[in-house]
Amino acid sequence: MKIHYLIALAAAFSTHAFAAENSEQLLQKGSCLACHAVAKKMVGPAYKDIAAKYKNDKGALSMLEGKIRTGGTGNWGALPMPPQKALSDAEIKTLAQWVLNQK
Repeated sequence: MKIHYLIALAAAFSTHAFAAENSEQLLQKGSCLACHAVAKKMVGPAYKDIAAKYKNDKGALSMLEGKIRTGGTGNWGALPMPPQKALSDAEIKTLAQWVLNQK
C-alpha cells in the first residue's frame, strides 16, 4: 500500500515540475512575457493578480482560455491583448491553468 502512495506522490511531483517547465516554454512561445510577469504589473496585469481576481470563479478557466485564444480588452483596462494564434488548444488550457495557480 505504501509503495503505491509513494509512486503516486512521485508522479505528482514530476507532473508538477513538467507543467511548470512546459508553461515557461509556452509563455515564451506565445510572447506572453512581453506584456506580463508573474508578480508585477507590466503592460498587462501580473499573473498572480489574475489568479487572485478569479480565485473563486468557477468559470475562470474557460473564460481565461477564451481570452488567451481570441484576445480581448476591458477586463484590465483599455489596452487590448492580442490573440495567441501560435498556441494549440491544449497549450492554451495548460497556460490558463498555470496562470490560475499563481499565488
